[in-house]
Amino acid sequence: MGFFKSLRGEHPDTVGSDTSRTSQTYAPPPGPPPSRQRKTDEHFAPPSGPPPGKNNHIPPPGPPPNNGDFLPPPGPPSSHAQPSGDPPPYHDWTVIEDTALLPPPPSLGHTTSPAGNASLSDADRAHEWCRTYPLIRPHQPAPAQYNSVTNGDISLVKPREYQGNMSRKSMGSWAGSTIPGGRDACLLSALPCYFPVMDSPLVTHTRKIIYFEVRIKSYGRSRDGDTSSLALGYCAVPYPTWRMPGWERGSLAVHGDDGRRYVNDTWGGKDFTGVIRAGDTVGLGMEFSASDTPPDYRNSLANTSNIKVDVFFTRNGVKESGWDLHEELDAENDLGVDGLDGQFDLYAAIGLFGSVDFEVNFNSQLWLWHPA
Repeated sequence: MGFFKSLRGEHPDTVGSDTSRTSQTYAPPPGPPPSRQRKTDEHFAPPSGPPPGKNNHIPPPGPPPNNGDFLPPPGPPSSHAQPSGDPPPYHDWTVIEDTALLPPPPSLGHTTSPAGNASLSDADRAHEWCRTYPLIRPHQPAPAQYNSVTNGDISLVKPREYQGNMSRKSMGSWAGSTIPGGRDACLLSALPCYFPVMDSPLVTHTRKIIYFEVRIKSYGRSRDGDTSSLALGYCAVPYPTWRMPGWERGSLAVHGDDGRRYVNDTWGGKDFTGVIRAGDTVGLGMEFSASDTPPDYRNSLANTSNIKVDVFFTRNGVKESGWDLHEELDAENDLGVDGLDGQFDLYAAIGLFGSVDFEVNFNSQLWLWHPA
């Protein structure tokens, strides 16, 4: 027994006793457990220098390259350069150029007439009619026809819209009257007063004047109490005869109820003269002459015919006013002068509305106005 006891060595009598566990086999290390050790700055201090990734972007020494490659030129900018030499002479802005020789500005037009009485349906019908029937090209008159016009032996043609009487007083003189309540109607001369083939100043190398007069004997009342009216003008054909002259393409006229002039103007016309009253004898003429200004083909409203056209108006034998057919065009509001610039046959036109008693004279011997 002693032999076996010496092999086992000296062991406590009881295995697992408190004395053997704490003093030899399971004693913990000194200090707190590792997980509970106090963290200090020494354990987490960053390494010296920039992070490794920053070492690839260190700028080169010295200024940026741009400062040496794009140096501005010496001195101030050219816009701020100091003037050299004497300053320019002073411009006297109080001196205003003489504008007397410049053409007058375009007359202002109106969108409506204070005496307007035509219906919108009549206007729409006329616009469509004009689109359907273009202007007729000028033709060569027979010698007898041209002689009749030259001598003032011109007749008037009654359209179907005309309500009233008309008779020939003498050569080139006509008398007419319309009934109360008559609607708009346009009388046209049977022959043109102007033939481009015969009368154009580009052909004859001289000016050509056409003219006629109308005497208003009396005005009656129209339908619904409207004031009766008369207009005198010229137009190329065909023309819608239920419209007053000046309202549709290829026509111009002076209207007696508002004193305005209309040139291819279906709106309100332009201020021109006073109202034409009973007892007045009024006349309208057109003068065609060769233009000194070359045609301007870039401007759609400019004169491209190389013919200068002046329109004039007389009252009781005195030339009262007029206008240049081309110079007073407003590109924004005017519709041009198609058919009126000396390239088409032009007929005399007398527009009537309501009850009017009148006379028309194409014979120059009966005119109150006498050409110079």
